[in-house]
Amino acid sequence: MNHHSSHPKFEVIYGTRPILEAVRAGKQIDRVLIQHNIKNEQITNLIKELVFQGIVFQRVSVEKFLSVKDKNHQGVMAFVSPIVFADIHRIVSFLFNEGKDGLFLLLDSITDVRNFGAIVRTAEAAGVDAIIIPDKGSAQISEDAMKTSAGALNYIQICRVSDVSDTVLYLKESGFQIVACTEIADKYFYEASFVQPTVIILGAEDTGISGKILSQASEQIKINMLGKIESLNVSVAAGVILYECLRQRITNTIPIRKR
Repeated sequence: MNHHSSHPKFEVIYGTRPILEAVRAGKQIDRVLIQHNIKNEQITNLIKELVFQGIVFQRVSVEKFLSVKDKNHQGVMAFVSPIVFADIHRIVSFLFNEGKDGLFLLLDSITDVRNFGAIVRTAEAAGVDAIIIPDKGSAQISEDAMKTSAGALNYIQICRVSDVSDTVLYLKESGFQIVACTEIADKYFYEASFVQPTVIILGAEDTGISGKILSQASEQIKINMLGKIESLNVSVAAGVILYECLRQRITNTIPIRKR
């Protein structure tokens, strides 16, 4: 599996035509911003292409473009992703061919860039094979994310998917256990077994894992909280769970289940 370039370039493209050409050329466009009040044939054609390619775009106010007055932006700008996204199906095939019990981390609606970067850093250190994120409602892979990850975004596969539920179903059918981290769980994280192919799901700190995804989980786990605070920062929670996975996989010690 190839690593990403260790010198990512953060690029913004301005103007309808250059963005359309970049999209058609297969550039990894993270998202496109289109000014609210602009409507013309070129914009219509661009939006059709974005929809066809499954690229995220949003209408924004004119204020978003005030800082780029020196550019001929035509009310449109595109952010090029500093990394190349990986394909989840290829990674699963690769892991099976290698005879490896894969470990995936699925981040459901985690939008804070610094939390995202910190999670990526921990995941890379703990040997996670890939991180799965939704293409909408997820933290942007920005320079802040790259810095917070301490460069780990260069060395771990990131899969961006359009339908998280479909992806979970595919992984389940491929033999992965789906483990959701949630405060409503009855089982503690150290009572679960992580030695088989596993997908760990973490949700946003305020809303948690969405109901549909939670219902697809093979099992639910939680972290013991002995103090007055009811939850951990999501990046800290990720570290606790992932290092329990690593401990089990290194020692091949499955925890004793409490009856």
